[in-house]
Amino acid sequence: MSAPITELPVVVIGAGPVGLAAAAHLVGRGIRPLVLEAGPAAGAAVREWSHVRLFSTWGEVTDPAAEKLLAPTGWARPDPATYPSGGDWADLYLQPLADVLGDRVRTGARVTGVSRAGRDRVVDAGRESRPFVVHVEYTDGRRERLFARGVIDASGTWSTPGPAGGNGLPALGESAAADRIGYRVPDLRDPAVRARYAGRRTAVIGSGASAFTALAALADLARSEDGTGTKAVWILRRGLSGATFGGGAADRLPARGALGLAAKAAVDEGHADAVTGFSTEAVERDADGRPVLVADDGRRLDPVDEVIVLTGFRPDLSFLSEIRLGLDERLQAPLALAPLIDPNQHSCGTVPPHGHRELAHPEQGVHLVGMKSYGRAPTFLAMTGYEQVRSVVAALAGDIESADRVDLTLPATGVCGGAGLFDAPDADPAEGGCCAPAPQLIPFGAPTRAEEAPAGGCCGA
Repeated sequence: MSAPITELPVVVIGAGPVGLAAAAHLVGRGIRPLVLEAGPAAGAAVREWSHVRLFSTWGEVTDPAAEKLLAPTGWARPDPATYPSGGDWADLYLQPLADVLGDRVRTGARVTGVSRAGRDRVVDAGRESRPFVVHVEYTDGRRERLFARGVIDASGTWSTPGPAGGNGLPALGESAAADRIGYRVPDLRDPAVRARYAGRRTAVIGSGASAFTALAALADLARSEDGTGTKAVWILRRGLSGATFGGGAADRLPARGALGLAAKAAVDEGHADAVTGFSTEAVERDADGRPVLVADDGRRLDPVDEVIVLTGFRPDLSFLSEIRLGLDERLQAPLALAPLIDPNQHSCGTVPPHGHRELAHPEQGVHLVGMKSYGRAPTFLAMTGYEQVRSVVAALAGDIESADRVDLTLPATGVCGGAGLFDAPDADPAEGGCCAPAPQLIPFGAPTRAEEAPAGGCCGA
């Protein structure tokens, strides 16, 4: 390496919505970005849930700097009041943005390590004067070492879903039952996937928006001609209350409120039964090979045909092992950000504005942004990520006044634990509730009386 540090690019890890927005802001500041995407195309992770509709509108999922970069191409944002699917978001916004950025975006490029040139994490001397070195492996087998003036990690958490085990570790037998377990909301438009779940009994483990989406999708399948006999068993570690289904009419994102109502309809119509206070300890098999879930209190459920585990996501920090990060011991989020996003205290809309200072680490010049910045907290919205990268890029450009001027208004209340709403007719908003009672076993089929609970949800997934 011979170029001065200031002439080196800022490496952006991940070509998702926030990573590409970071690149757009860097271009706007006259700083060269280099976006490294492990997948085969921009928005690769988003494309894996292309069948899911967001609960945010087009007006809330595009970045102003990105729109400015796209404008000369004739690009026009779709109707800002409509809701894109993941596929829409990728095809109509992320890919055109990546195309404009051109060779500043590399796909099939997996980052395997980040460090300071000539310095491991132990060495202090001359550390901040050294550029970053980024190790990359390409899908064609090539390996490369790149140098950078800064690193913005927007790689998200999609590749590291949580396990079925109630203690955060895989349940005993979970890996052995991998042929019957999925960790994503299934795309029931795919005939092969549809056949896997149609007429079968499926356990859904989780309490966030992704679990709601799966429950609603399985209920739609049960209502269809080819889905007779489809049944969901909803596994919850907590008890059941009005808040279980989110914010309803009080949610300022109507589709987010409708998502909880779709899950409630699945329950009320008898398409889903629930077991509460159930912390999965083991996945066993019956004589026919069907999974049997076992709780840490010894309870054994009846066999199911399939298991869908939707227990959230966690950040992959393995390739940052030589970087000095300051992370909260619980959430694995930056220390200053963690108390602002604690799911025990905050929903999407109650997270205060934050920027480069809250995202700072002991290693200057490194920032975790987007969903990855939230660690294990589930309350992230795209708008938050866009404001994060605006502030971070301003700081990297030396414009501290702009970087410190963080302004963000988020829609309040509701459920913020997962992807979004399936392409199904919109439900009408209804009232939600607040925090859950002590765990108990509840037979579903009767209404949950959510209409008698206080309006406005508060608890995280």
